[in-house]
Amino acid sequence: MLLCAVAASALMFVDHRFTRMEEVRAQLTTIVAPIQWLVAVPSDVLAWGSQALSDQRALVEENRRLREQILHLSHRVQHMSSLTAENVRLRELLGAAARSEAEYITAELLSLDSDPFTHQMVIDRGRRNGVFVGQPVLDASGLVGQVTAVSAYSSRVLMVADASHALPVQINRNGLRFVLQGSGQYDSLRVVHVPDTADIREGDLLVTSGLAGRFPPGYPVARVTEVVHDPGQPFARVSAEPVARLQRSRHFLLVFPPEPAPVPDDEMWDLELPEEAEVDALLTPAMEESD
Repeated sequence: MLLCAVAASALMFVDHRFTRMEEVRAQLTTIVAPIQWLVAVPSDVLAWGSQALSDQRALVEENRRLREQILHLSHRVQHMSSLTAENVRLRELLGAAARSEAEYITAELLSLDSDPFTHQMVIDRGRRNGVFVGQPVLDASGLVGQVTAVSAYSSRVLMVADASHALPVQINRNGLRFVLQGSGQYDSLRVVHVPDTADIREGDLLVTSGLAGRFPPGYPVARVTEVVHDPGQPFARVSAEPVARLQRSRHFLLVFPPEPAPVPDDEMWDLELPEEAEVDALLTPAMEESD
């Protein structure tokens, strides 16, 4: 042991004092490298095997969830087709104009804003794809936000959770209209100026109302999670949770609102009413027949 200690001390002194030992160290490292690789092979094989098994298990579980989701969505589509046909018949009875399907393009997430006090993201679609400021952005679950800035190949999106974002919504159950505002948190929104007597309940689905012409009506936005009534206060405190997966979604839809209905020409508003004598002439025969 004494000889080993002396030899180690001598080698440390020589290595510290002379630069010639660097070449020796490099050669020894080259010689020892295959041995280190052989020693690391068993651990690498075990790590690869465990990762492969975990990946396979995750893929099997994801495949099972996707199959269940396909069955669930197929059931909803079947039910939705009957509701759509019934809606078409009712609109025909009422003489209402048919709703046109909104066009859309797909987009993918590029980056998220690093500022913790803002909730914005950048997507890979821009002016060359027809994207415009104010365009609604959705994911597979609901409304994500709207485009606030557009460049040639990318766009910036302000999410509904941002504290500066607000939009008109309505309760899907009864049609009551309110304003939904972001709270600065991904999982919480505020329904502002809700009268204390308003018919709003936990679990109500809030959808876009279509007011202001920015968002098409009917898209799901949030679900009410809490309604607090303060005695003596005119407004209730209502909290909601976004239905869109703001922190997990990577693929989005950019919706192009349908073209507005044509406005009547000015000539149609300038029609002259008949003179009083003409009205009497038209009504006199009908009154005589009734007598």
